Amino acid sequence: MNAPHADVVASPDPARRTAPASTHTLDVNGAAIETDAEGYLVHREQWSEDFALAQAVREELALTGEHWDVIRFLRDHFDTHGVQAQVRVMIRHFREVWGPDRGTNHHLHDLFPRGGPQKQGNRLAGLLKTKGEH
Repeated sequence: MNAPHADVVASPDPARRTAPASTHTLDVNGAAIETDAEGYLVHREQWSEDFALAQAVREELALTGEHWDVIRFLRDHFDTHGVQAQVRVMIRHFREVWGPDRGTNHHLHDLFPRGGPQKQGNRLAGLLKTKGEH
């Protein structure tokens, strides 16, 4: 029988996701906010717009109104459905909001060049890694 990995932290608190023991901190208005090595929040309840701004600076991404539209959509979708939005759901939504030229997979990936809206978008929105992401 294999022993559990020493680098995984389990918590009965659903707001705290399973995270590797190797964490980093991000300064958000003088508060040290804990992230994993990839920048995902360890404690989802610590998300704020200031966190998104600080993480975006760390990732060298200047947030525009469209970025905020996606971040808010991702958070609202997660709050409503309990899961991250699939890209096809984002495309359908943003095609209606932004029109057919900008509501595309290509445009969403242009906005979030480091892994697209499901990775970089979820990271900035303070959400979990998507299923199967390494």
